[in-house]
Amino acid sequence: MCGINGIFLHNSPVKSVDPEELLATRDYMYNRGPDGEGLWISRCGRIGLGHRRLAIIELSSLGAQPMHTSDGQLSITFNGEIYNHIELRKNLEAKGFTFRSHSDTEVLLHLYRDLGIEMIEHLRGMFAFALWDNHNRKLIVARDPYGIKPVYYSNSSGIFRFASQVKALLAGDHIDSSINPAGLVSFLLWGSASEPFTLYQNISILPAGHILEIDNFGKKKIHQYWDINNVINRSYSASTKIPASQAIELGISAIKDSVKAHMVADVPIGTFLSAGLDSATITGLAQELVNEPVTAMTLAFEEFIGRSLDEVPVATEIARILGVRHNIVTARMDEVENELSTFLNTMDQPSIDGINTWFVSKAAKNAGLKVVLSGLGGDEMLGGYDTFETIPEIIKHSAGYNSNLLLNNLFFNIHSFFAANFSHLNPNNSDILNMTRNITSAYQLKKGLFMPWELKHLIDNDIMLEGINRLSKIAEFESVSNIDSDFGKIVALESKKYMRNQLLRDTDWIGMAHSLEIRVPLVDHVLLNSLVGLAANRKIGYKKEILPRSLSTKLGDNIIKRPKTGFTIPIWRWLNNSNSFSAWKRNRYLRHENIIPNKRWAYCILEQCPQISKYLK
Repeated sequence: MCGINGIFLHNSPVKSVDPEELLATRDYMYNRGPDGEGLWISRCGRIGLGHRRLAIIELSSLGAQPMHTSDGQLSITFNGEIYNHIELRKNLEAKGFTFRSHSDTEVLLHLYRDLGIEMIEHLRGMFAFALWDNHNRKLIVARDPYGIKPVYYSNSSGIFRFASQVKALLAGDHIDSSINPAGLVSFLLWGSASEPFTLYQNISILPAGHILEIDNFGKKKIHQYWDINNVINRSYSASTKIPASQAIELGISAIKDSVKAHMVADVPIGTFLSAGLDSATITGLAQELVNEPVTAMTLAFEEFIGRSLDEVPVATEIARILGVRHNIVTARMDEVENELSTFLNTMDQPSIDGINTWFVSKAAKNAGLKVVLSGLGGDEMLGGYDTFETIPEIIKHSAGYNSNLLLNNLFFNIHSFFAANFSHLNPNNSDILNMTRNITSAYQLKKGLFMPWELKHLIDNDIMLEGINRLSKIAEFESVSNIDSDFGKIVALESKKYMRNQLLRDTDWIGMAHSLEIRVPLVDHVLLNSLVGLAANRKIGYKKEILPRSLSTKLGDNIIKRPKTGFTIPIWRWLNNSNSFSAWKRNRYLRHENIIPNKRWAYCILEQCPQISKYLK
């Protein structure tokens, strides 16, 4: 796990890459890779690559980057892990390729030489890399199917720049930091900026499952090589042919296979352990694969002690049953106060989530860990969220209201007027009939942050309208209309909107801020293909029942049947009790008692950004 960056002068009068800019961008990402550093500028001076290294596989200097083929025709800077690199290496060696190291990075170089860009179809892992093909004079930038690892880029005035973080690109001091209305509006709608937008006009994120190619003349091509909608449909169709008697066995095998794949490392691997089935299963399967006790980290909040939201008692019981080494870290109000400025300053893109991950990642680093496994992804794939039940019910019950279109169109117009002018009375329900006509809009009603009609109370009207207009242009990329089942549509929405744009993004920047690689075995495109269809057809039990069944050591019913509580933080107390969270009190709309704490928290986050605060009301 690392930080990558680069500059490509494809169509610029500038004669050579500026090494100072390359270094400034690279070294802003020091925490992403404190174990090593690398810098390379081509002989012609038109391409430069940078790298910060967190050594996980091939700990010796043979794993240093940027890495090149022996003839110097291919160069790469790579962030991530390729979990099937040993298998790929064996296939390449059988074809006559020779290796100097045991790193997965070198596998990527030889695999590209063997297969070209089609190599991407053979990778299992989390990755973002940039590969310079000197023979064809082009740069190739690629990102893993789910988008676990990010890569941001800017392309203007004949110069293409990229990096693992937005703020690293800005640290190079050559990119205009004007605000992108689409990034701002999508943050307010969802609590995070939607791909491919960022908060900045001149910085984009390469979408998940995409490849970008740009040649020496500046001709740029972006294409999608992996589409979760298609995978869900194929898995759903294939699962109909699988007998119920075999489904459980196949599901368990797929889960075990994914965890085993994610255990490839030359350093010890720990886990995040909550009271949930996802992390319990991941922790248990990881323990079954190693001889020494796995270190499992549990986060507690002082405000929850003795209450139902306190996950420590159940997590402690799980740790005892599984036989792992259990570390509990407790976050207190004074610690939050002390960490708040660091947390917000380090935040790469605005997000309403992440404080919990920040504290547990810090604890993992203090415990000496460089790699941990997280249970993230189980709810999205197996239907663990209540959206899988409530959204179809919302659609079903609203169908009767939509039967008389003429009458309802009149009603909707009247209702929208009240929503726009009196929405503070109950904001998230004020336009419920308009937003329950299809699964996508019902999902926004259920999972969105601010509703569209609330935005005019928060930001300038012009930037709001421009942001909404730009967001409409990515509707096709985010669409789920071609998915065959309602279950599959919600899997895609949870994966595209919530997990990809917020959970995975936060996991990356927060883990890397603590020089910690966080792996997510339940966010795996091979596993998704095997499991999601079985889940949609209810052949592997209700919701996440399949997870604990994959363990050799059985968990008790008090753990398995425990109601889902989520990874909660006591933000309502912090907002009311801390002067550091008082920005929302300046906005009359946000002071209404029905405004949920997350909305106030979002406003406070935007207040921290000088470029944005001038647009806030």
